[in-house]
Amino acid sequence: MLAAHFDCPGGPENLYVKEVLKPHPGEGEVLVKVSASALNRADLLQRRGKYPPPKGASDILGLEAAGSVAGLGPGCKGQWKIGDAVMALLSGGGQAEYVTVPEGYLMPVPNDMTFIQAAAIPEAWLTAFQLLHFVGKIQKGERVLIHAGASGVGMAAIQLAKLAKAIPIVTAGTQEKLKATANAGAAAGFDYKKEDFSEKVLAFTQGSGVDIILDCVGGSYWEKNLNCLSTDGRWIIYGLLSGGDVHGDLLARLLSKRGSIHTSLLRSRDKEYKEKLVKAFTENVLPYFARGASPRLEPFVDSVYPLHEIAEAHRAMEENKNIGKIVIEMPVST
Repeated sequence: MLAAHFDCPGGPENLYVKEVLKPHPGEGEVLVKVSASALNRADLLQRRGKYPPPKGASDILGLEAAGSVAGLGPGCKGQWKIGDAVMALLSGGGQAEYVTVPEGYLMPVPNDMTFIQAAAIPEAWLTAFQLLHFVGKIQKGERVLIHAGASGVGMAAIQLAKLAKAIPIVTAGTQEKLKATANAGAAAGFDYKKEDFSEKVLAFTQGSGVDIILDCVGGSYWEKNLNCLSTDGRWIIYGLLSGGDVHGDLLARLLSKRGSIHTSLLRSRDKEYKEKLVKAFTENVLPYFARGASPRLEPFVDSVYPLHEIAEAHRAMEENKNIGKIVIEMPVST
């Protein structure tokens, strides 16, 4: 089968498509013929040699995929059959023509949805769902500040916060991105390049601040985050785009607000946790992607690249211009 590959860590130019052995499903695993996968920041970090796959995971890039069931390993419980349209959360291996997946990581593709749309769901939406519900314990009426609001996780978090009857507020770096987040349901949005988002958030919340912060930026935002965190607020860090160094009295400031810091990574979670997450998402969120659902949830696809243009897709993500997900389409083969 064909798969995205790089021989040594480095820039996008190191990526190419290589023929590799097709995987075989093991105990309790399903073989999926991949139609589309999607890019995540983790793929860029792995390509640079900064985020190796967990022990036992495929070293092929790709943390999500959509396609059809092509084979069943021994011990499968009969939940899936050959030909079923599925989307999957992965620890790796999605940017290839086939991938093996534990059966509990699979979700049905919603009716009327293409594989390209479906590929934009698993990693971003499960991450956002996990951060808001499993980690943040979001409650009705709470205010949620979502950094990188126009990213795949950001656009998912806006819609999931609204579904929970909370109030999503975002930061983004362009007016085009802020407009997209408003269309997705953000109650307010602020350009972090041109204005102090903490001052704007405090003004919008009439001085009370936000109950939850979803932060993929890290070090450079700590002071502004604490400025606009409410008393007893939860600051959830799930990425460090600006690094992890903090200079200043973070702990005293946090203590004065009785605030809490949570950190979260999804890829390194154990199988039981991921299966529990997928099950909760499938039951509580997936029905809202169906046509006629109210409210209707929608994955946002920024652009689609064929597998052989994987390097161009990585460059596009590094330029940070995408609104929603960048999707990789697999070659059509029999």
